[in-house]
Amino acid sequence: MERTTLDLWVGMFVVAGFGALMVLAFKVGNLSTYNVSQSYQLQAYFDNIGGLKAQASVKSAGVLVGRVTDVKLDTTLYKARVTMNIDKRYQFPKDTFANILTSGLLGEQYIGLMPGGDEVMLKDGEEFKKTQSAVVLEDLIGKFLYGKAEDSK
Repeated sequence: MERTTLDLWVGMFVVAGFGALMVLAFKVGNLSTYNVSQSYQLQAYFDNIGGLKAQASVKSAGVLVGRVTDVKLDTTLYKARVTMNIDKRYQFPKDTFANILTSGLLGEQYIGLMPGGDEVMLKDGEEFKKTQSAVVLEDLIGKFLYGKAEDSK
């Protein structure tokens, strides 16, 4: 009888450990739940999206306002078309900037929205006209080294 009680406690501890690992995986993997039914869709075109992926966060002032739903190459413009769902509680002016930003030590990329001052709001299916592509570390290093090489001449 004592052995089965011990086995029961060990089993419950293992199940609790697996549950904690699942919660941690969802938090790190940025897969927390998000209500898509109460949202509207917006698009943005970028020259370079870096490592931005579907399910990436869309934030404004650090607050999660939506998720990236799709990333595709537009073959007519040869730019990346990013589709995102924005929570209906948040409305953004037509002159809002959509920037690809990086957060944290792991380098998670997300879209940061900086609202403008226009009184007309974006509607479902419209696109951000003002975008800023991802900063690519290799390009910055190359510019820095090239600039130093020019200075030494």
